[in-house]
Amino acid sequence: MNEPVELDIARPLLRRAPLLSSRRFDALLGRDWKVAIPFILPIVVIMAGFIFWPFINAILLSMTTHSVVTRSDQYVGLANYARLLQDPDFINSIKNTINFTVSSVCIKFVVGMAIALLLNGRLPFRNILTGLILLPWIVPEVVTALAWRSIYDPIFGGLNPILMQLGLINHPVAWLAEPGLAMPSVIAVNVWKGIPFYVILLLAGLKAIDQEQYEAAEVDGANAIQRFRYVTLPGLRYVIIVTVLLSFITTFNTFGLVYLMTGGGPGGATRLFSILAYEKAIIGLRFGPGAATAFSMAPFMAVLIFILARLLRPDESVRSSASVTRMDRALASLGRALGIILDIIFLPVEWISAGLARVARIIVPHRGDEQWLNRAQRERVGTTWRLLLLLPAFFFVLFPFYWIFITSFKTDLQIQQFSSIFWPNPWTLDQHRALLFNTPFLTWFRNTVIVATTSTALSVTVAALAAYALARLKFLGGGLLTTLLLITYLLPGSLLFIPLYRILTDLGIINTYGALILTYPTFLMPFATWVMIGYFRSIPVEVEEAAMIDGASRLGAFRRVTLPLAAPALLSVTLFAFTNAWNEFLFAFVFITSDNLKTLPVGLQLLVFGDIYPWGQLMAASLLMAIPVVIAYIYAQRYLVEGLTAGSVKG
Repeated sequence: MNEPVELDIARPLLRRAPLLSSRRFDALLGRDWKVAIPFILPIVVIMAGFIFWPFINAILLSMTTHSVVTRSDQYVGLANYARLLQDPDFINSIKNTINFTVSSVCIKFVVGMAIALLLNGRLPFRNILTGLILLPWIVPEVVTALAWRSIYDPIFGGLNPILMQLGLINHPVAWLAEPGLAMPSVIAVNVWKGIPFYVILLLAGLKAIDQEQYEAAEVDGANAIQRFRYVTLPGLRYVIIVTVLLSFITTFNTFGLVYLMTGGGPGGATRLFSILAYEKAIIGLRFGPGAATAFSMAPFMAVLIFILARLLRPDESVRSSASVTRMDRALASLGRALGIILDIIFLPVEWISAGLARVARIIVPHRGDEQWLNRAQRERVGTTWRLLLLLPAFFFVLFPFYWIFITSFKTDLQIQQFSSIFWPNPWTLDQHRALLFNTPFLTWFRNTVIVATTSTALSVTVAALAAYALARLKFLGGGLLTTLLLITYLLPGSLLFIPLYRILTDLGIINTYGALILTYPTFLMPFATWVMIGYFRSIPVEVEEAAMIDGASRLGAFRRVTLPLAAPALLSVTLFAFTNAWNEFLFAFVFITSDNLKTLPVGLQLLVFGDIYPWGQLMAASLLMAIPVVIAYIYAQRYLVEGLTAGSVKG
């Protein structure tokens, strides 16, 4: 008789069992884990299939070698790495890479800081001047390489005549053909290409420094040098560290620019380790040794990426003093050491500055508090000096564009006879007509448009979904995924192209549009996601909650409310992704072999026959290739700059 009573008591407990189980899952996986799955699944699949699996595959591949007898890969452990230590080509490539990277980064930092300081003051047409300085960053890599090869050309180039007219050289110099000059020449081009990156980020940092600090330092008697040392540099400490680390990582893994200019020559003088890895794996078909060469610097790069990932963690700014780690203390010690070095460097500069000030007071004596120039006059003099100091920088930045433009409108006879060097006489469209009607340029252009637009659309769509989940939803692994995104953004293509080549071959899509459309998101998507996270976090969550109260689903609120509010961020990452896809060289160079499928960065090489460079057509092609990117950049310059700044500095 008690059985019905027992059933009545148990029935509520049975009904509560699924609820209790659901609560346990929510506590374990996060309250929003079910909603987060459709948002993060696409990016997880792409990262797992085309980033992490190739990365693991490359590690395994680096421990194998191909046997001619068995026609299969054999496991050799760390033997490939051990052989590298005895390989003179590898040792020389590492020396070249270190020389190239350290020299380029140091020069870019000094020049970029100087330009940023000059642009930070009051200048007429400052926005236009800033836009001009940033042009080298958006120009495709192949255009940069071809333009500078033309300028460096010992017979038809524009650099030798300028230096000879200035009396700096007595005869034409083969800049890229002499072992002692090739490396400084490619370093100069890398500096030209990389200066805008420093200017963007350092300008953003300078604008964030409180002007009251400068005023207080000036009241205390600090001169310009002392204000720079004790106000500007400490205020830019975080931005400088992030900028230099990002630049160091990308410069260390440079491939396309140097390969297009010198091919690693002459005599291996500019062969970087990424070029050596390509030569072994793709040209020599020795995938194991090639992968080992690419991964030889992975531990060093891992340390830099780890430090940068900690600096760019979204919660880094709110950490308490109780959570200080050994890494934090190590970075603090490094900062103190750098401070001492800066004091030593700036001490003689301050002495010289003080001496010049005393000389100026003797030459132009002051009468009490009376100054020989009023405030308005001092500002005009300062503006004039800043413009004069910027002139060499603008000449360095703009001359390659001018050279591309005028060469594309010269006849072959003008170029061959070396007449009218710096001005076409007569002007002609022969080079453009020959390019459009006698070469596959339009086919390469079509291929580039297809690949760039499709991969950009895929990357931005997946990035927007993932960024929204990481910014809004609570689920297990969200913080880890955010960190992994930054790491994959910094992961160099030189580590992935070898295993990706084999994976795409196994899938049967090598030498197709799909090979590029599926692999381009590996470097477009992480950065786009990182930037979008910051924008989504800045949008008030209340607007979405109001939409969901009115009956909208989470996906509906995201599509109808959040995305329209994030339109500036979408435009920013779309432009950034399109620019990078349009300019990409390494993957297109390795994965595409059919002439009918080549993109512009790779196809332009086919215009060169041996040692014969049709400079007129090459410069016309460079001009036409750069126009779409420049137009997009002009249309939304502000959004592009904000996107790069937000992704690289704010995190």
